[in-house]
Amino acid sequence: LTQTGLSPMRIRFGDVECLNLENDMAVGEEVFWMTATEMARAIRERRLSAVEGVTAHLARVETINPRVNAIVTLDAERALRRAKEADDAIAHGKILGPLHGVPVAHKDLEPTKGVRTTFGSKLYEDFIPTENSLLVERQEQAGAISLGKTNTPEFGAGSQTFNAVFGTTRNPYDLARTCGGSSGGSAVAVATGMVAMADGSDMFGSIRCPSNYCNLVGLRPSIGRVPRVPRADGWNSMSVVGPIARTVEDVALFMSVISGPDSRDPLSLDGTVDFLAPLGRDLAGVHVAYSADFGGLPVAPEVADVVRTSARVFEELGCVVEEACPDFRDANEIAMTLRAYSAELRLGRVMEEHPGILKPTLVGDIEAGRRLRGPDLGRAARLRTELFQRMHRFMEKYEFLLLPVNQVPPFPVDQEYVAEINGLKMASYVDWVRSLSYITVTAHPAMSVPAGFTSGGLPVGVQIVGRYRDEFALLQAAYAFEQATQVGLRRPPLL
Repeated sequence: LTQTGLSPMRIRFGDVECLNLENDMAVGEEVFWMTATEMARAIRERRLSAVEGVTAHLARVETINPRVNAIVTLDAERALRRAKEADDAIAHGKILGPLHGVPVAHKDLEPTKGVRTTFGSKLYEDFIPTENSLLVERQEQAGAISLGKTNTPEFGAGSQTFNAVFGTTRNPYDLARTCGGSSGGSAVAVATGMVAMADGSDMFGSIRCPSNYCNLVGLRPSIGRVPRVPRADGWNSMSVVGPIARTVEDVALFMSVISGPDSRDPLSLDGTVDFLAPLGRDLAGVHVAYSADFGGLPVAPEVADVVRTSARVFEELGCVVEEACPDFRDANEIAMTLRAYSAELRLGRVMEEHPGILKPTLVGDIEAGRRLRGPDLGRAARLRTELFQRMHRFMEKYEFLLLPVNQVPPFPVDQEYVAEINGLKMASYVDWVRSLSYITVTAHPAMSVPAGFTSGGLPVGVQIVGRYRDEFALLQAAYAFEQATQVGLRRPPLL
């Protein structure tokens, strides 16, 4: 796959030989940067073959991945076989779905049939699932072509992407910096053109954080908007799965595929949203609030400046913008209690049966969960309900809320987590992502959208929060901001 002139040529993986088709679209570097929407349309219109698209992305993986370590299990032969099948379907007038022929990748927490899925753990280093998760299944049914699995920290715990199985994933804007996490592999794969889009999961910001650090768009949907099957705790109201892409339009396209009810998920939402409706909207007169520091969190000055600049963009779009912030008291206590509870539920037995295999921070989460008592969980539930009601009242006045995504820009890749911000020491390894966890416990949908860069060239996004369960309006606001700023068009300089 080292050849760069990709049309026409023959490609062989194992027993699969694919001939690229002659057409009116030059196939080369530009294919890497096609949006998923553009690529799906080009394939449907037979201006690009699925084989050409997949081949171009596999060549990109070969060239770029050794430098960033984003895709940790590559299944090139299967991808090319499915691309050939996609082209055969097109030749017979059959469209497999909205993502027909589009290259994607799956976070290594998602069970993928026949493909090694490690969860970032030595315990599952050679595990090959026999079934797909619902998230993977829906993408396949929509015609997407998976190139493989993307790196994640051990069991998705932490906002820095490294593990004992595959090592560390690096930020393409500066290889000495972190890409964030826990969906860091997915974000880097998308940011470098190795895939058009990828899935992620988000509890303490694991979609929003790496999207922010890689100049991408990432959406944390409402609980139940994208059902999760299988799942150890079907009633978990903290963790969600969702899309990572280079444009808001692609995020909407992805949501059209992965959202919608499933009776196996007890929190699944019945309502269907038309995510393919036009995103353009006149925002004149819309009330928008912003806060550069959540009313008192330590935030790096360059990050706070981007939030303020973003607020001015919404003013220029005709919005009524005010500096205002919800009352987030008790948010951290709620988040830490529910995080500890979740860690013990999911991994307590693993810690008992395989002592020494889990990283210390994860063990600490589990042990914190074991110290919880019934009244602790009851208090967290009561406080969370009160916080939700405060947030709901705030969002009745303001349709959107602008906030920092991460409180600091990307930090050194050999640093496990941020220990201090603006001279203030952090109490735990996730204390530096309160800007993300606070929104998680409100249950409101939120997006990371490219918004600016530091003086050193590192991406800084803005977190846009929408009204409860109103992802589509949130996408409309993000789309208007994206079109006005065009920050997301800036590619990694090192690549």
